[in-house]
Amino acid sequence: MANKKTRVHFVIFILGSFLALHGCAAVGLTLFGVGAGVTTGTSVAYTLDGIAYKTFTAPLPQVESATRKALDRMGIKVEATSKIDQGKAIKAVTNDREIEIELEMVSLKTTRIRSVAKQGFFFKDRATATEIIIQTEKALGVS
Repeated sequence: MANKKTRVHFVIFILGSFLALHGCAAVGLTLFGVGAGVTTGTSVAYTLDGIAYKTFTAPLPQVESATRKALDRMGIKVEATSKIDQGKAIKAVTNDREIEIELEMVSLKTTRIRSVAKQGFFFKDRATATEIIIQTEKALGVS
C-alpha cells in the first residue's frame, strides 16, 4: 500500500513539475540566442520566432540605401517598398523565401532594422535574416 502511495505522489510531483517549468525552455533558448549573437560579434538581437533586430546610428535614408545595396549584393529582389508609421517597409523575395524588412526611425540619426525571412507558412530562416543585417552593416561601413 505504501509503495502505491509513493508512486502516486511521484507521478503527481512529475506532472506538477512539467506544469510549473513548461516556460523555462523559452528562457533558456532566449539566453542562448542572445549569447550566440554576442559571442559571434554580430550584436544582432532575436525574438524566439526568428526575427532579427539591430539599431544603427545612421539616419533612415542612409540605412535604407545600405539595405537595398545589401539585398542586391545577396541577389535578393525587392518587390515593394511602402511607408509605415515611423519609417519604411521593404518586401523582397528569393527562390523560396519571402523577406520582410522594417526600418524604423528611432531619432533623426538612429534607425532600427527588423528583418524576417519566411520560408513557407511556419518556418523562419534566422540565418538569412541575420545576414541581411550584417550585409547592411557592411554597406554602411560600420564593421
